[in-house]
Amino acid sequence: MSKRIAIFVSGGGSNARVMIDRFQAHPEDGVEVVLLVSNKASAGGLTIAAERGIPSLVVNRNDWATGEDLLAALEAYRVDLIVLAGFLWLIPAYLVQAYPNRIVNIHPALLPRYGGKGMYGKHVHEAVKAAEDTESGITVHYVNENYDEGNIIFQAAVRLDPDDSPEQIAERVLRLEHGNYWRVVRGL
Repeated sequence: MSKRIAIFVSGGGSNARVMIDRFQAHPEDGVEVVLLVSNKASAGGLTIAAERGIPSLVVNRNDWATGEDLLAALEAYRVDLIVLAGFLWLIPAYLVQAYPNRIVNIHPALLPRYGGKGMYGKHVHEAVKAAEDTESGITVHYVNENYDEGNIIFQAAVRLDPDDSPEQIAERVLRLEHGNYWRVVRGL
């Protein structure tokens, strides 16, 4: 029996694209992407889902606060695992309670460094550069009710050159994300 996942995105959806393409091409992985959820009607991830025949749902702040429509959709699609892939809203208590240890996130740094509210995308890579770190990486973790504080499932690091720009750091980290996140999800 396949593990049924919902992917949550706020933006372009490159991790969602990698994951959807992988799991659609390899049913033997035992993972099926059954729903894509976004908090932005303009998110590129919605286009990716539509092109690949994945149903989608856009949630607004009011829906997010109550959770009724979202929980109903997750139940209707029989979602086993929620995968956050660049989803920027804090996950509310009702969702954490409905899916305990069944919501995972990928963070573009080696937590616990560079985590928390506001630490996403370029902000993380700028902080890594400013600190003159010699490595960065990714962290996949379970989600709790606080930003980036859930139990760590997986980390991978990449060495940095002193002259790397934040944009170059972002490129290196994104390659790690694309090469590893789907593997971690497959193994859960």
